[in-house]
Amino acid sequence: MSALTDVKILDFTTLLPGPYATMMLADLGADVLKVSSKDRYDLVTHWPPKIEGSDTCAAAAWLGRGKKTIYLNLKKQSAIDAVKKLIMEYDIVFEQFRPGVMKKLGLDYETLKKINPALIYCSLTGYGQTGPLADRAGHDINYLARSGLMASAGRKETGPVLYDMQIADVAAGSMNSVIGILAALHYRSQTGKGQYVDVSMLDGVAAFHGMDGASFLSGAPAPARETQVLNGGGIYDFYETADGEYMSVGSLEPKFFAKLCQGIGYPEWADGEVLKTDLKLVKESFRKKFKEKTKSEWTEIFASLDACVEPVLSLEEAQNDPHLCARDMWPEVSLPQTENSMITQMGCPIKFSESAPTYRHAGYPEGWHTDAILSSLGYSKQEIADMIS
Repeated sequence: MSALTDVKILDFTTLLPGPYATMMLADLGADVLKVSSKDRYDLVTHWPPKIEGSDTCAAAAWLGRGKKTIYLNLKKQSAIDAVKKLIMEYDIVFEQFRPGVMKKLGLDYETLKKINPALIYCSLTGYGQTGPLADRAGHDINYLARSGLMASAGRKETGPVLYDMQIADVAAGSMNSVIGILAALHYRSQTGKGQYVDVSMLDGVAAFHGMDGASFLSGAPAPARETQVLNGGGIYDFYETADGEYMSVGSLEPKFFAKLCQGIGYPEWADGEVLKTDLKLVKESFRKKFKEKTKSEWTEIFASLDACVEPVLSLEEAQNDPHLCARDMWPEVSLPQTENSMITQMGCPIKFSESAPTYRHAGYPEGWHTDAILSSLGYSKQEIADMIS
């Protein structure tokens, strides 16, 4: 039995944040029904390339994992009526439209909770349901910028630096949505009451300032690029190697710093006193030293030293990393529409002793289950064709 076997979610989200959240919930056993518009282009579910021999791109096959998918044209009353029927069965709604859109469609929380008082309704947006920016469009880079995080990220010479990963979308938006939905489920199990959950991606990253944020709010100066312990102002940083690759150094605690000095060839600095007297000398020396050997040579040196020093791996290297493989982070998942075809995907990061995540199937092409789901509600083929056209 999966952890969320009896949880049923009606998913109106698009792009990355909402679909990533519902994929995680599906991995944990939730029954997720994704509602899409046949004519609305979704950048992520059409992200190239397509999987060979399939009508699905790799991103859609990943984000659609474990879900069912139907088409509905929500501008048609018949489609709205179908959603209201589904609400009695799928009693969690997750949507990602701008504030007010679902109300115009007649599918807002206040309307739907009259049909199902136990309804849990999560709205995920960039800026939240209230405030001056509530109606504003945005993407991950915008939320990171407005949160204040990017003012202290990157290098003094080059400014902010992007990751090839959407931090605000996933780490803030997706994860906080999952937390909010699960917390609301627990509340409902205790009280019988559903509720509305408002998740903002900007709110989520505004809370990511960590220790320097807490210090600033207590009167310390605002953090700036390469001035803090954790953003390049100290030894905690990336160091180029002889072959143009990089090593990461996180040797903050004295015992780890001592091991770092042992491995890199400065045993006389192991007591850490030099960090108090000449940090610039230490960092410059480390930069020069790391350039004397290749990434693989340094990796071998630090493999047996408990120093918090690790190589910067490419995605190809990470896929073959023995530890990540042992943690089942690259599972083989069956691909619908094909005979005995499997694809490698990024796995669920949560491990359980009793209810392990399950990868029932990769994502189906959008709308695949439309006829089966809507006909089960009593609609004819003609009525179904009308409500999705």
